[in-house]
Amino acid sequence: MTPFGVLQIVVFMAVITALAKPMGAFMARVFNGERTFLHPVLRPVERFCYWVGGINETAEQRWTQYAGSLLAFSFVSFALLYVIQRLQGVLPFNPMGFGTAHAPGGATAMTPDLAFNTAVSFVTNTNWQSYSGESTLSYLVQMVGLTMHNFTSAAAGMAIAVALIRGFARQQANNIGNFWVDMIRAIIYVLLPISIAAALLMCSMGVVQNFDSYTVASTVEGKTQTIAQGPVASQEAIKMLGTNGGGFFNANSAHPFENPTPASNLLQMILIFLIPAGLTFMFGKMVGDTRQGWAVFATMALLFMAGVFVHYGSEQAGNPVLAKFGVALEPTETQPGGNMEGKEVRFGIAASSLFSTITTAASCGAVNAAHGSLTPLAGLVALFNMQVGEVIFGGTGAGLYGMLLFAILAVFIAGLMVGRTPEYLGKKIEGKEVKMAMLALIATSAAILVFSGMSSAISFPKDNYWNNGPAIANLTNAGPRGFGEILYAYTSGAANNGSAFAGLNANTPWYNMTIGLAMLVGRFLIVIPMLAVAGSLAAKKKIPTTAGTLPTHGPLFVGLLAGTVIILGALTFFPALSLSPIVEHFLMHEGRLF
Repeated sequence: MTPFGVLQIVVFMAVITALAKPMGAFMARVFNGERTFLHPVLRPVERFCYWVGGINETAEQRWTQYAGSLLAFSFVSFALLYVIQRLQGVLPFNPMGFGTAHAPGGATAMTPDLAFNTAVSFVTNTNWQSYSGESTLSYLVQMVGLTMHNFTSAAAGMAIAVALIRGFARQQANNIGNFWVDMIRAIIYVLLPISIAAALLMCSMGVVQNFDSYTVASTVEGKTQTIAQGPVASQEAIKMLGTNGGGFFNANSAHPFENPTPASNLLQMILIFLIPAGLTFMFGKMVGDTRQGWAVFATMALLFMAGVFVHYGSEQAGNPVLAKFGVALEPTETQPGGNMEGKEVRFGIAASSLFSTITTAASCGAVNAAHGSLTPLAGLVALFNMQVGEVIFGGTGAGLYGMLLFAILAVFIAGLMVGRTPEYLGKKIEGKEVKMAMLALIATSAAILVFSGMSSAISFPKDNYWNNGPAIANLTNAGPRGFGEILYAYTSGAANNGSAFAGLNANTPWYNMTIGLAMLVGRFLIVIPMLAVAGSLAAKKKIPTTAGTLPTHGPLFVGLLAGTVIILGALTFFPALSLSPIVEHFLMHEGRLF
């Protein structure tokens, strides 16, 4: 690792730490219904949304009603996005004619299974893409379909986090807020203003924003090249801020039209962590003890810094087999310059490693380098970040309520060790809360492992609708790297991330449908149990702190919480990881590549 590379990581973390408090304080005021500096301009817009939707701003919901509203909104959003994709050929803002018979490059309308996968992907804030956006989707689908869902799915995640916080903050209450009000406030006061400012800033940095047809240029060899463009900056801003990650271009943030300079790269990384970091301080503010929020922040930061330095160290060491023009090095030697395969020269190894760790720690999935070219240990960090539930800052809302899930389990484990009823923030953690937390963990873990196992073994007859032969025939690589591609795909789907090793051709009915199911499990079988926990906690009264109460705001609890995340993740996924990046790492040092 180089001093400048380490400095980049330290400066980024310092910026995120500095922004957490003001961002969190602002969001606490927004979700508490208090006046902010944006109210003179945006309060009329908020009232108009309530009037159009027939929403009573003062009415609150029980957790079952809150969950029902979330599910209803998600289903309608899914159906609309599915229909828009299937009908893009007859809809406007489609200068390239995608979905029509005369579309360039042979592009056709999205198949039913691909449209299902994409609709589920954007509704669940996953943004997994089994297609190339610039050669498949019209401007209308990109803006009205995908970008709109980037706002609403992110806002829904924030609303769930707020509802869970109210469960801890309230006592002997039947209600946890109003889903529609929370979602509208998240969009109007948080997501929209920051996205507009970020989009304008990105335009000034060179990110493309237009409605032109693709440009056909002549190359120096006398051939033609089609240069894709479109309304990129507006989608890029919310893609990062909402931890969505779906790129306008197939190359995502490695494309110079999406991410042209190191300055734009830094801005995008800050946007990914801005809301998740702020939510930790908002949590402390809303429960009446900011130390609790800083403890959660410290746990996330500790896990993040450990992961980023393992990732960066592995990438900087490089691949010994590829060093010295193909002459294998001794085990103690490193590849000169590090592993630059799959990376943009304008970013380098440090910024690429930092971006990769950020995007997999958060449920973002945007990439500025090819994850399929990562060294085995760097790939291990990316996989493990997602497999623990993307709670290391995580997505907009998802990171916080995921980490609070682990906090419930941590105090439960501590209570078992000392023979005392576990407590967290003055609330007794009893059977219902623990069962709901375990249901969320087991469901997502099962989705990853079961589907990965099935795809590694299942085979179909030739020319079958679901897949042409064995599911593993869609792999680019063999051995542990090939299994890692399958494991990464289902991990990314169930963790609502959306990134990929990209060695897997996932655009088949089998993968589109099963990854789509993994996304649904990874979203709704976490949020529904968490809302049940919120309702249960809100109904309880707070108990006084005693000498036997475990302090949950100091270094001891930070260590306990971080250990719980690591141990539960390792116990669940170590066998699968041993068959992919871990064994691949040792084989690489024996001179074997896959």
